[in-house]
Amino acid sequence: MDSDDFPSAGAHPGTLHYVPPNLCAFEPTKPLVRSANINTLIWIGGLFDTLLSVSYPLKIAQALGPTWSLVTASLGSAGKSWGVSSIAKDAEDIAKIVAYFRGQRPGGKIVIMGHSTGCQDCMEYLVGAKAGQRPVVEGVVLQAPVSDREAIASHLPEAFMHEANQLALKMCREGHDKNMMPTRLTKALFSGIAITARRWVDIASPGPDHAGADDYFSSDLPDERLKSTFGRLPASIPLLILYGGSDESVPASVNKDELVHRWIRTVQEGGGQVDRVNGSIVPDATHNLNSIPEPVVRDLVQRVVGFVGRLDNGDFVTSAVGSRV
Repeated sequence: MDSDDFPSAGAHPGTLHYVPPNLCAFEPTKPLVRSANINTLIWIGGLFDTLLSVSYPLKIAQALGPTWSLVTASLGSAGKSWGVSSIAKDAEDIAKIVAYFRGQRPGGKIVIMGHSTGCQDCMEYLVGAKAGQRPVVEGVVLQAPVSDREAIASHLPEAFMHEANQLALKMCREGHDKNMMPTRLTKALFSGIAITARRWVDIASPGPDHAGADDYFSSDLPDERLKSTFGRLPASIPLLILYGGSDESVPASVNKDELVHRWIRTVQEGGGQVDRVNGSIVPDATHNLNSIPEPVVRDLVQRVVGFVGRLDNGDFVTSAVGSRV
C-alpha cells in the first residue's frame, strides 16, 4: 500500500514507450552506450501509483551504468483502477512490456522490480498461474513487499473489516464477484475507489487459510505456503529483497528481520538464489521513500546498482549450477 506523500511537480525528459494495445512505459533520459545489448530494469508500482508518483526510480535511472536503463511501467491497474483489476491481469501486462523490450533490445538482460503491490505482481509473474508461458527475466527486485491484508487490518476499524470481508465472500459465492463493494465499508481507507468483491477478497484475504490472490507477504503465513511461492522461484532468476526498516505500512507487531529471513531461507531451500550482499532490511527506509533524507534513498539506490552489477559479473551463475530451474 502507498501513502499520500507525493514528489514535487516537474518535467522529466525521457522516452514514452507505447506497448499495444493500452500500456506504456516511461524511460528517463540518461547516457547509454549504442548497442542492442542494453539491459533494462522495469519498475512496477503499487496501488494508486502512476508514472513518476514515486520519485526514487529516477535516482536509480541516473545511478545505473551506461549499459543499463530503467523504465517505469504503467499497467492497466495504474492509479485508481486497481480496484477492478487483479495481480493476474497485472502479470499479463508485465509480460507484454517485457516482450516489447525483448524485441527492442534482443541482446540485453531484463530485471523486473516491484514496489509495494508491484512486488505481488512480480511474484505472480514468476510463480503464479501461466508463469511458464511468460517471457523470461534475469532478475527480480522486491522493494517494500508488504502485506496488504495486515496493512488494511492495522488501519481499518475491526468491525468494518469483518463486515467487508464477510460481504465480499458472500458476493463471490453468489457469483457477484465483479460487483462493487459498498463505499460505506471501504471509504475510510480507500475513499473514491471502486473495488470489486473479488479484488477485496484478493487483498484482504479473509478466512483461516488466507487464500487471497495478493497474500504473498503476510507475516503469519505458514512455511508450507511460503514453499509454494518463494520456494518455487527459479534458480536462474536471482532475487533482491529491499524491506523498509521504517515502512509505515507494516504493523509494529511484525518482526521484519525474522520475516525477511524466513523468505530468504525458503528461497534457498527451494534451490533459488538471493542477493544477501545488497538485500534484506534497508535502515530508515519508508514505504515509497518519497520526502525522506537523501542518504536513505542513496542507500537503496546503491543496493539496486550493486545487484545488477552482480548480475553483469556472473556472481549468481556458479551457485545456480545443479539447482532446480
